[in-house]
Amino acid sequence: MTDKQGSAEAEDATTTASTSAPPRPPSSSSNSNSERLLGPKSSVCSRSYFVVVMVFFHVYIVNVIALLLYVHYSSGQEDASRPGRDAARSGEQHAQSPRPPSTAPSLRDISLPRMEGIRVGHVQKVSLVPNKVHEMTTLSLKPLLFEIPGFLSEDECRVVMQLAQLKGLMESQLMVQDGQEELAKELNLSPEEIFNLLDINQDGQLQLHEILTHSRVRDGIWLTPENLQEIYAGLKVDKDGNGLLSLEEFRLLSADAFQRFLLQRGVKRSQLVRNSRHTWLYQGRGAHQVLQEIKKRVTRLTGLPSTFVDLSEPLQVVRYEEGGHYHAHHDSGPVYPETACTHTRLAANASTPFETSCRYITVLFYLNSVDGGGETAFPVADNRTFDEVSLIQNGIDLMDTRRNCDKSNLRVKPTKGKAVFWYNYLSDGRGWVGEQDEYALHGGCMVTRGTKWVANKWINIDPDYQRQARYQQLVSQQPEDEDDDGLTSHSDIHEEL
Repeated sequence: MTDKQGSAEAEDATTTASTSAPPRPPSSSSNSNSERLLGPKSSVCSRSYFVVVMVFFHVYIVNVIALLLYVHYSSGQEDASRPGRDAARSGEQHAQSPRPPSTAPSLRDISLPRMEGIRVGHVQKVSLVPNKVHEMTTLSLKPLLFEIPGFLSEDECRVVMQLAQLKGLMESQLMVQDGQEELAKELNLSPEEIFNLLDINQDGQLQLHEILTHSRVRDGIWLTPENLQEIYAGLKVDKDGNGLLSLEEFRLLSADAFQRFLLQRGVKRSQLVRNSRHTWLYQGRGAHQVLQEIKKRVTRLTGLPSTFVDLSEPLQVVRYEEGGHYHAHHDSGPVYPETACTHTRLAANASTPFETSCRYITVLFYLNSVDGGGETAFPVADNRTFDEVSLIQNGIDLMDTRRNCDKSNLRVKPTKGKAVFWYNYLSDGRGWVGEQDEYALHGGCMVTRGTKWVANKWINIDPDYQRQARYQQLVSQQPEDEDDDGLTSHSDIHEEL
């Protein structure tokens, strides 16, 4: 048995040597036997090495898989237990903080609905009252503006005008506003800082339109370039007479120089930014049924939660006599970090020097058909670009609705019962209020014949959703019959009419 194995091994060795190595010269038998014995030892060694490597490789793979499985199940258990720990930690934070814990997150989950304009002239069917369908037409995309004929019936228009007359209308604007010098002192602004603030194009000189824009916003007086030249001459500030103010010339003016000059000179009502009378009609519990129905209809139109509409401004009713107007303006102002919304100012964490009206949507109702003039003008609707400086060029002031209303890109004719509504802010892309839509610039053209009655319903939403949430929480905590923190008690006020 041993001899046979030896002969077989010898044959294998001979075969291997003949196939794998070149022919060798004959050698002694002892060398031949030695070579035949070396062949099998090399083959066994290589096979053993291969087996060992493969064993270690498989063990390594098994360890890696086991480690991955361990990490996976461990992380899953940690995630499963994390909500409890987070809830406990959140509870501790809320216990330490006086802020309401539930309103802000739930409010942030709300995505504000927004109408689709599709294209100018597009008509949509909307259901606002039972058994009736209204047609809503897109008038522009910048701003997103719609028109709805027959939104109010003739009887509803009549009731709103009668309620406004019963309540009594007041002048929409005082002749000259005071307090600007005190505000400038409070902010501690130097003449250089004020100059740079007014210098829109930063060319080192104040042009006529830059001063006009400032004066109209601050003083409420609608000065023309000719008026401004007269003021310059009266105050003797434009030394070279080129109509431009340098920083040196600007230093000669006090903060209220224009106001003092205007008071001495006298101001006509036609020179005001707006010339009208108005009142407010509250629409809550106890209000006239027509007023409550209008609010419900606006809620259905906008698709907003009723809370936003309920906590917004009351219905404003405005009457323009012959010659009445409202120069181009924005219903809402841009919101900066140092600016607070008027309706949520009590919910702000800190006092701010500036406030603005944060009116997300404007719904404008025409309560009568005007005999002449009185259109609502949108000077830059659907313009390719918006540039504040270009609003006054070549002697044409697009914001002047007494002189240049016909130069506006879009004008809406006042017709009884018709409503137009638009968004004053863009979307932030996440379902909330974004930046101000500058194309929403609009104004009321001068009434040339007859009287014009309109009503405005503004939906107030703060672009800062946390402030809006705190405001709604504060209002919800107010007792029905009390006003502890200065917040408006809605139920009492709404019962006024």
